[in-house]
Amino acid sequence: MLIASQMEPTYARSVYPCFDEPAMKATFNIRIVHDPSYVALSNMPAIDVSEVKDENGSLWTVTTFNTSLKMSTYLTAFVICDFDYVSRTVRGNEIRIWARKEAVKNGYVDYALNITGQIFSFLEDVLNVSYPLPKTDLVALPDFGAGGMENWGLMIFQEASLMNLPSDEFTSRKAMIALIVSHELGHQACGKKYLFFLFKWFGNLVTMNWWNDLWLNEGLASYFEYLGATFVEPKLSLDKIFYAHVVQPVLREDSEIVRSLSESEDKIKGSFSLMSLFDDITYSKGASITWMLSGFLTEKLFIRALTLYLKEFSFSNANQDDLWTHIQMVVDAQDKVQLPASVKQIMDSWTCQNGFPVLTLNLTTGTIRQEQFFNKKNRKSTDSYNNTWIIPISWMRNGSSQPLTWLDKSSKMFPEMQVSESEYDWILLNVNLSGYYRVNYDQLNLKRLARLLENDPKAIPAVSRFQLIDDVFALTDFGYVPIETALELTKYLAKEDELFIWNVVLLNLIPDNLESTLKNYEVYPLLKKYLLKRMLPIYHYYAGFIRQNVDALEDDYFAQVYLEKLFATACWLGVQDCLDLSSELYAKWMDNPEYKIPFLIRKTVCCYGVAVGSDKEWNFAWKMYNHTDSVEEDEDILLYAMSCADEPWLLYRYLQYGLSDTLFSSNCTSAIISHVVTKDIGHRVAWEFVTENWPLLSQGYGQELLHDVLKVMGRFVKTDVQIQELQVFYNATLEEDEREAITLLLESAKLENIERRKLLIKVANWLEKNVDD
Repeated sequence: MLIASQMEPTYARSVYPCFDEPAMKATFNIRIVHDPSYVALSNMPAIDVSEVKDENGSLWTVTTFNTSLKMSTYLTAFVICDFDYVSRTVRGNEIRIWARKEAVKNGYVDYALNITGQIFSFLEDVLNVSYPLPKTDLVALPDFGAGGMENWGLMIFQEASLMNLPSDEFTSRKAMIALIVSHELGHQACGKKYLFFLFKWFGNLVTMNWWNDLWLNEGLASYFEYLGATFVEPKLSLDKIFYAHVVQPVLREDSEIVRSLSESEDKIKGSFSLMSLFDDITYSKGASITWMLSGFLTEKLFIRALTLYLKEFSFSNANQDDLWTHIQMVVDAQDKVQLPASVKQIMDSWTCQNGFPVLTLNLTTGTIRQEQFFNKKNRKSTDSYNNTWIIPISWMRNGSSQPLTWLDKSSKMFPEMQVSESEYDWILLNVNLSGYYRVNYDQLNLKRLARLLENDPKAIPAVSRFQLIDDVFALTDFGYVPIETALELTKYLAKEDELFIWNVVLLNLIPDNLESTLKNYEVYPLLKKYLLKRMLPIYHYYAGFIRQNVDALEDDYFAQVYLEKLFATACWLGVQDCLDLSSELYAKWMDNPEYKIPFLIRKTVCCYGVAVGSDKEWNFAWKMYNHTDSVEEDEDILLYAMSCADEPWLLYRYLQYGLSDTLFSSNCTSAIISHVVTKDIGHRVAWEFVTENWPLLSQGYGQELLHDVLKVMGRFVKTDVQIQELQVFYNATLEEDEREAITLLLESAKLENIERRKLLIKVANWLEKNVDD
């Protein structure tokens, strides 16, 4: 048994009577009556523990806590648990990390304790304002809906966010813990040199006036967590990891979502829409805008402004205008950094408008035009996209950095950006992704950049190569440029040795959800030939480590995060070495179940070990899945791997097993069907299975399962006859109102597939001409 509280945003009111608004701050006196075999924790240290008997004569423990600092209701917290802890006192601040007893005993939380201590020591040495509480508790919960919560003095985390095995030397696991701990810790403390702690005082010391400015808490915290993590784990590359994990994913999302970063209060009514504010726009777009702001101000001025701001609003509330005012004061007091407009005008254009801009550059005239990035393929005539931003443009010409310039209207001519007729004269905008926008180059510049990449890819910084490819594929998806333009930029890839760049290419060319569909088209053999020619150098480089010395990759963060996609693609393309390697490693594991397949490619090895093998390999996966001490992560991998079998009868048997309550929990059955239906031969097997067993399945899973299966089946719908086949089944099994929704879904799937077919024909035509280059 365990009790833990999560009050943000509006749950304090369901725990104790209060006006549950962030601007209403108070001090809190908390006393908890609990079972004597448990310990009670709250924001402040316990000042008294006594005993009391109830009317039945049972003994209870009463823990009374010191009066809290002045704070918002959503930061009050308590945990009642029978956990153990490890502790360390850093200059008067006792840090304790609590977790299940066996986890503490096995050293699973030692790493988190080490970095928490480091961050606090660092705060005392480098930062101006010391931590305002006498203790900090971090609690690892077996089940918790968020990654972590910054309650002042009592932070709570998912176990996975705080624990790692002492034997695990790999950076990726530590990086995740460092990121989450640094995010939540920063909400606690304040200072003036390293940004990540400074801004995290935004939540606890300085709180937003109301939830519409939530990004001041979380967006800025998300930015500083990356600075924090790279401080305690210097092997991480800050700009690469920030772009790959924060900016690129949110640019994809922000082009679809119609919400600005800072909404007006009257737009946000009721707690339902409050919860919807805790999304990637708040966290990742907020972080990306902060990255841009720090970039054009310089870190020095940015921190100076934040220090002023925090001193003025300590223990009270502020809104984004208060922040802009303090930044403006600092800008006005110096003359090195000149801005084209007031800080408020610049920043409101990014926080108060939906979406973000795309810049279109014409090199012949040196003109840059901005417009809101939107999906031209789905544009309705009633849509209005007339937002204008004030945009900082970092740029380079022929490899040398140029002074920052600004675009403050919808279009502007920059004579310095006109290029000569020499093919070696090129321009790159938004260098190292310092701004939150996409760039659409004219054909002239793209040709020159493509040629440059083929001759000397390192002439363009790695983050800018990543961004160039990501931008051009996004521009293709949204109807700005033809697919051939994007493909031209992939010709150089045989010389590309950065895994995070390969990852973005593969996700665009072979999206995870299309693997089985692509094999049905004539594009597959061409794509295979074209990609293998470019992929084999980087594949063999990493396969060498997997075979001989996988430990050498322990500091290679991107290998740990992205190698799986590279290897899965190599096996999918039929690279014999990849299939052999999977068989070898899987056979080693079958010979000795104590053997650990390298976790970097475990999912791929298990999948292709089963696919290349017979029922013997499948039965071994089944046996290991049912092993009593298999960990959840391995169970998920094996659940997936068993759907990779190449024999229809094995897949059918697997689906039958899935129906059994004794063999699987109910949430696994749905996962099994979803895994099988995505495979080459599996989609027909799974569909027949679902239609045969529908009465039984509908009792357990109902519409949700049907929708999941249908989404995947929809990828294979190409003709009216196939739609009718599905429709007959739905007419027999669904209520009338549900049938209409399904019909719409099938029609849109069909249209999508027709569009995809057209696109794949274009890709195939281009590949035919370029496959031998």
